[in-house]
Amino acid sequence: MEPGAAQQEQDGRDVLVVGESLVDVVRAADGTTREHPGGSAANVAVALARLGRPVRFATAYAADGRGGLVDAHLRAAGVTLATDPGTVPRTSTALATIGTDGAATYTFDLAWELGPVADEPAPLVVHTCSLGAVVAPGAQDVVALLQGLRDRATVTYDVNARPAVTGTGAEVVAQVERVVALADLVKASDEDLAALWPDLEETAAVAHLLALGPAAVVVTRGGEGASWTSDRCVVEVASLPVEVADTIGAGDTFGAALVDALWERGRLGAERREELRGIGEDEVAEVLEHAARAAAVTVSRPGADPPYRHEL
Repeated sequence: MEPGAAQQEQDGRDVLVVGESLVDVVRAADGTTREHPGGSAANVAVALARLGRPVRFATAYAADGRGGLVDAHLRAAGVTLATDPGTVPRTSTALATIGTDGAATYTFDLAWELGPVADEPAPLVVHTCSLGAVVAPGAQDVVALLQGLRDRATVTYDVNARPAVTGTGAEVVAQVERVVALADLVKASDEDLAALWPDLEETAAVAHLLALGPAAVVVTRGGEGASWTSDRCVVEVASLPVEVADTIGAGDTFGAALVDALWERGRLGAERREELRGIGEDEVAEVLEHAARAAAVTVSRPGADPPYRHEL
């Protein structure tokens, strides 16, 4: 561990994850159905906790049976709640239908509202993603929270678009861009870019996002690898070959592992914002490779089941 990372550990700072929790109702290709706790933000929180990082989570789920599944899942991973989750009348669900290639398509029943989040302690990094960042009324509170914390924390954002829920119209794109403008590191899949900016080629879409202010934009392409683009460099890594159980939670794991690798290298915290902008190709490649290893574990087993550090 580098000195900067060691100092961050000594400071006792943590990562604040903000966004949705839900239950994935997974319908397999053979017609069988099973339920797993999940949600993009919940997956990130659990992945970071399993990697040994202290995590607080601002989310929403109800005091019902599925909410109990989510609550037990978070507590088992060691995730601490940053707010009272009981702001919604029911726990959200995502019907995930698994194709023969292991890829999942989703139909959502979402309820999302963010309760008050304490200003202290200030986290080292705050992460938001997917539906929580764009679905009203919670999305407005997410933006306000990021605005309030940006002077004290690195902000990371995984676009993880869900057009079936939000659509891809001008209002959705404007909200995504509002969050991008507050972020230091943005992650998006090639499918996200094509859905939200269909008139732009991928490189032009990445350049558009970089112009809004983040230090870097990471693009994931499933089995085709991933790239990091900043003003300083463009770095690409391959995906690891693995037998795919399903793809649920793979992108969330990748995003969590990006944060983990940057934390290990002492690149997080608002005071290190310019250092994040300046990291070079070799370090970026290590960060991306770490994220690819973590995501490979997740896709090798059913549901959103991110790895523990010892598995890497």
